[in-house]
Amino acid sequence: MRKNFLPWHFSEHLKACIPFIFLTVFFIVVPLSQKANANDEPEEFVEDHSHEDIQRGERFFKGLLPKDRKFETCVSCHNLNHSDKFNWNPSAMAIAVKFKEKDFAEFQSAVMQPNGKKIELSHKDIKIEEDDLRKVKQYLDNLAITGPPAEGPTITQIIIFLFLGLLMTLALLDLIFFHKIKYRYITVLILVVALLVQVKMVADAAINLGRTQNYAPDQPIKFSHKVHAGENKIDCKYCHHNAEFGKSAGIPAMELCMNCHVLVREGTNSGKFEIAKVVDANENKKLVEWIRIHNLPDHVFFSHAQHVGIAKVDCQKCHGQVEEMDVMSQNSDLSMGWCINCHRETKVNFKDNAYYDNYMKLHDQLKGGGIDTIRAVNIGANDCMRCHY
Repeated sequence: MRKNFLPWHFSEHLKACIPFIFLTVFFIVVPLSQKANANDEPEEFVEDHSHEDIQRGERFFKGLLPKDRKFETCVSCHNLNHSDKFNWNPSAMAIAVKFKEKDFAEFQSAVMQPNGKKIELSHKDIKIEEDDLRKVKQYLDNLAITGPPAEGPTITQIIIFLFLGLLMTLALLDLIFFHKIKYRYITVLILVVALLVQVKMVADAAINLGRTQNYAPDQPIKFSHKVHAGENKIDCKYCHHNAEFGKSAGIPAMELCMNCHVLVREGTNSGKFEIAKVVDANENKKLVEWIRIHNLPDHVFFSHAQHVGIAKVDCQKCHGQVEEMDVMSQNSDLSMGWCINCHRETKVNFKDNAYYDNYMKLHDQLKGGGIDTIRAVNIGANDCMRCHY
């Protein structure tokens, strides 16, 4: 008869602990995957605003009051949290920041007597009592200080990883001590498969460390490349004029935006709210803190002048179909492998580009018929020192 490595009474105690292990995992790990409850009482309030008034304003903004409401809720157009679907309307936070330092009369006028075709159409059926609207203003004033409700992270990958670890532990215990599973190959299969999945998860996490493909943050101004580059056919280099001559493509100044928006003061989709930010930044010399999307590591050198100015690479090659994006996002993972593959596949226009005149040997091979195509890799694009020096 086979002997156990542990005493009989210890094995029995260990068996009795298994249900408690499952309960521990369920009550500790699972709640971590749920988003944090946003109903916590804020710690900071605007002076002269009571908690009851702020709470009533919040309930009105979210459509919980009045109960006999016959118009759209505020939050249905003005989202409180980041939305996966692009929303042309200003967020609750944007409204709160804009009107925080302004008096109630100006806020009331903006809501009840709006100036602009889009907002007039949206607000035409809204009827709000002055006292209720005043409490909404108090709620927004407080929101400007406390910020939008925080969202807890979803950690599905961690839960799966821990579950696989628990599964492996139980399989190992059964293999060595308990022998409850009749066919040993099933236990071994569980161990091997769970281990392989965990290794793949760790490898994927390591490979993707620092990469932000599909990153699409909310910008301080809702600028749509689809409207400007797509519908209005504005050339990329009109705004990013430094792309042909410098390392960076450059961020357009507000003065450049005003070349058009000195006349165009209302957008078809966004109304006047977003364009007003551009006008305000230009007139008051404010810096617009755009959030950078495409960000290479510090040890990597990349020049737009080399790619756009000399190689004549289209912007879409790296940035995707920008002219179809309302929200700008990172199209490629910008990994070293992605760059290397592009250098291997991209053909170089030698004949009509004076930059490549010094490559006499390659020119002779082209003329002699020895080669018919020259790619970026043939002129040293994949040499380590080109990007890392």
